[in-house]
Amino acid sequence: MIEIKGDHFDPAMIADSGQCFRWRQTGEDRFTIPAFGKVLNITQTGAESFVADCDGVDWENIWRDYLDLSEDYGRFSDAIMTSDDDYLKDAYNKGCGIRILRQDLWETVVSFLISQNNNIPRIKKSIEALCEEFGRDLGDGIFSFPTAEALADAGDALSDKRFGLGYRDVYIRQMAEYVRGHGDWLAGLKEMDRENAYRELVRQNGIGPKVANCICLFGLHHIDAFPIDTHVRQILEAHYPDGFDFERYKGFAGVVQQYMFYAKRL
Repeated sequence: MIEIKGDHFDPAMIADSGQCFRWRQTGEDRFTIPAFGKVLNITQTGAESFVADCDGVDWENIWRDYLDLSEDYGRFSDAIMTSDDDYLKDAYNKGCGIRILRQDLWETVVSFLISQNNNIPRIKKSIEALCEEFGRDLGDGIFSFPTAEALADAGDALSDKRFGLGYRDVYIRQMAEYVRGHGDWLAGLKEMDRENAYRELVRQNGIGPKVANCICLFGLHHIDAFPIDTHVRQILEAHYPDGFDFERYKGFAGVVQQYMFYAKRL
């Protein structure tokens, strides 16, 4: 067991922030998190204290980085709270426990292909169905995220209605086949800066600007990426008719976007 002390860290907010789709709340203060072929349980024990049920090796090699606990989110808070932007201050206060997870890139690509023109409950249902069918059993009814090879082998089976993918099944199958045939593609994306990664992503069938920016933000941890979906577009139109001050939040606009998105969904 690992004791965690962390400010700006609220598992409930992260689970409902739209960046991840497999976190489960399994108790009043407990969350079960499958990632990287493993399962982590986090239990809140105080205002800024938690217990994680893993050993020190996995904590240092996987989970600390995954939860982005080494990043100082106080600097983002300072930039927002010293501004004259009352809307953003309110959004921050509602979502100040959100951190941008460092998620598995392949899982992020598939998840956000599924996310387009979709809602979060349906996205979660589709992802879990794929994991149960094509993933590895991790115990307690939890399955790993399917590999590119597994989804490429699935072929036309992805169109089965139980997965609820609709027209997105073609995109996922093509992406799985592409990744299987280009073994260094995902690793190559990780070596690119945000602009080049974005350009490479939008070359792929089914990946438009919003999905590409989501992958950059949530899968590549380019926290300056700023995905614009329906919710964020409405926010920008309602609160920033003269334009949003991206310069003030240069380098971490994606963190700001998450506060906005979370507050809008509330």
